[in-house]
Amino acid sequence: MSDVIETPAYTPLDGRAELDPRVCEERSQRLRRRLERLIGIAATEGNALVPLRNGDEIFGAMLKAIRGAEHTVDMMTFVYWRGDIAQEFAEALADRARAGVRVRLMLDGFGSRLIEKDQLDMMDEAGVTVAWFRKPLYLSPLKQNHRCHRKVLITDESTAFTGGVGIAEEWCGDARNENEWRDTHVQVRGPAVDGLAAAFAQNWAECQEELFDDRDRFVASDRHGDAVVQVVRGSSSFGWQDMQTLMRVVLESAEERIRLTTAYFAPDDYFTGLLCAAARRGVEVEILLPGPHTDKRVCQLAGQRHYEELTACGVKIYQYQPTMMHAKTLTIDRIASLIGSTNFNRRSLDHDEEVMLAVMDCDFTAALDGHFDEDREKSVLIERGRWKRRDVLQRVREAAVVPIRRYL
Repeated sequence: MSDVIETPAYTPLDGRAELDPRVCEERSQRLRRRLERLIGIAATEGNALVPLRNGDEIFGAMLKAIRGAEHTVDMMTFVYWRGDIAQEFAEALADRARAGVRVRLMLDGFGSRLIEKDQLDMMDEAGVTVAWFRKPLYLSPLKQNHRCHRKVLITDESTAFTGGVGIAEEWCGDARNENEWRDTHVQVRGPAVDGLAAAFAQNWAECQEELFDDRDRFVASDRHGDAVVQVVRGSSSFGWQDMQTLMRVVLESAEERIRLTTAYFAPDDYFTGLLCAAARRGVEVEILLPGPHTDKRVCQLAGQRHYEELTACGVKIYQYQPTMMHAKTLTIDRIASLIGSTNFNRRSLDHDEEVMLAVMDCDFTAALDGHFDEDREKSVLIERGRWKRRDVLQRVREAAVVPIRRYL
């Protein structure tokens, strides 16, 4: 059974002239070499990527890939909660295990704590190997704050998925109302699958003694498209991380525009300064954030503390209105994109295990820019003057979260 999704043709929606292919290639190559040299991870060529929006597209594609697997299924997620979709994934994984496929599932010890015991029992009886990443009860206080926020699915070592979705009812549907979250995932085929497999293996090795077995064929990576992809892993440790370098290089490299969509926006002063510096040098900086339906009001308050400074330097901030905005994407200059599990907050950049794809591909970037245009139409712009005159209670709330901002 084929698990490949055909890539549709995308047309940019912002009315700008199409980017000259030669200009795209030149800019992409320059950014690629900066990222490779400064992060130390080689990008791969020959990848095919398909952006997937919202649960109807994302879950359908992932379940199709699982059900079509003939050798191996490796899956890791932060959120695995109750509901019909959780049951459907559990049944699909269990079915493959009964068919002789090697199935491994890794769940974060905190984020997936609400999974139903019946689902765990069913998967265990079917032969699925379930591992828990850092269960809080068994950890030192130092490790409890460092979670595995990566979302990765790899089937038969050839098709992979990553992005923002968890396995829960909130992500089902097509963002039609406040009960159906807006999110973005991506299907990957090509050499970049190895990088996502390594992200899984890194965390699996902490939880299980057996890292690979004879079902792992270690097949060669075939060429499936033209996208250049660098897979960057963020790890939960102290000091400057690769994920922070990735964000810094991309923001400092932008010449035309930056479009950031994130579920949780709570940067430190340094990254706020990078956004302002880009705007001051003439880059159009737009940030799309959750609005009234945010699921973490405390994190939203931590980000709102920066609105006045950001809007003053020319950054445009939009709040998405229909439902919770949970996507994690960034595009620059119509040439490159970031997509994965990383939010633009201290928790993602400082504390959690994350994975991000840096994609040098103008067509894929145009697709994400098109999504941004559509989402922006359903959003409200934060007006600088009105925000500067916000009431005292709002200011007090923003100040109240300052002591805990590094954990948000």
